This record gives sequence, C-alpha cells and structure tokens, in this order.
Amino acid sequence: MTIDLICLDADDTLWHNMRHFNATEDALLDMLRPFAQAQVTRERLIACETRNLPLYGYGAKGFTLSMIETAVDLAGDAVTGAMIEGILAAGRALLAHPVELFDGVEDTLRALAAKAPLVLVTKGDLLHQESKLAASGLGDLFSGIEVVSDKKADTFRALFDRHGITADRAVMAGDSMRSDILPALEAGAWAAFIPQDGAWSHETAAAPDTHPRFVQLKRLGQLPDWIATLR
Repeated sequence: MTIDLICLDADDTLWHNMRHFNATEDALLDMLRPFAQAQVTRERLIACETRNLPLYGYGAKGFTLSMIETAVDLAGDAVTGAMIEGILAAGRALLAHPVELFDGVEDTLRALAAKAPLVLVTKGDLLHQESKLAASGLGDLFSGIEVVSDKKADTFRALFDRHGITADRAVMAGDSMRSDILPALEAGAWAAFIPQDGAWSHETAAAPDTHPRFVQLKRLGQLPDWIATLR
C-alpha cells in the first residue's frame, strides 16, 4: 500500500513540551502551599483547566488564566498583586521556553518526507505554535501546517479531503491517545502511538485492544520502518 500523507503531532512528539508545563505547575504548587496541599492544588487546577478548555482552548495562555483562577479559588482575598505577577511571569516563561527536539527528529522527518508529504497537526495557540515551529528549524520539511482548536475524527476527515487523499492512505503519529490516535483511527487512517513520560492526564485514554491500523512505538525514529511494512 502506498501512503500518500504522513501527519505528525508537534508537542511531545517532535519536541519536549509537558516538562515545561509540569515545571510551571510545580511553581504554582509552591506559591499556593500556604493555602492548600500540593495534591489539592493540582486537582483544582486540572478541574479548572478542563472547565476552561471550551473557552480558552489549548496552550500556555489558557493554562496561565487557569492558574490565576485556581489561585483566587484557593487563596481568596489573600491573593496579592505580587502573586498574580508571579503567575503571569511563569506563564510568560512558559511561552518563551527554548524548543528542545527529541533525539534524531530531523533525520527521521527527512526519511519520512522521502516517503510522502508531511503535515504538522497540532493544537494550541496559533502564534505560540508557529513560533515553536520556526525555532525548531523543521518548518521546511512540512508540506502543510494545521493548527486546530481540537482533534476529532471530523478534523482528520476534513484534512484528508483538503489534501485529496483517502483516509486509508494516511498515517497520524503522536503522543496523545485521546487526540492523535483514536480520532485518526475513527476517521479511517493508520495511527502510531509514541507515548512520552509526564503526559497530561487530559490526553490519556485506553488504547484499542486490537486494531489492524494501530501500532505503539517506543520512539519516532521507528515510524519510517513501520510505514514501510503497511499492506
């Protein structure tokens, strides 16, 4: 079988991302330690993020707003201007962190690009995602960039239509079972799950028990060889 399109997630598939969000979250836990135990703060923050996703979408800016809301929730009238400024500073640092590629990513993308056009499919703030891609130095390897508000089966169906291919000739690879793998499979594509440590709980989901178009890989570098086996 010929694969005509290879779709790739960005954050925690091509470069490190959650390690920076987790470090920022740890800073919030320390800041709010006088008001709540770390686990309570973490649970409140997760609930706040989940509640705010339909309003703010994915990314560092929405995360920063959810951190401020969590601080107000837990500290009440004790919240100070200095605390809010501390949270905003942490959010700005999150937006400005350096892009750290996973080992071998550029060589792997070049090998993949020799097989089929590459499309980056990522969620989050448009400006932030564009700046990370520019900083990565990988932009020229992609034939298309799709920054979407969420990843659903219909997202992938529309993407395949725009590129003039059928789903069974497309591959999606990423670290999120919820956003990268399950909707791509539902749309009819092949999907390669490449999990990373420290994944966001919101992106977890049960893997398919058995599925003829699904594989779990240890690293992105295994993707070209897997694609070569597809029949």
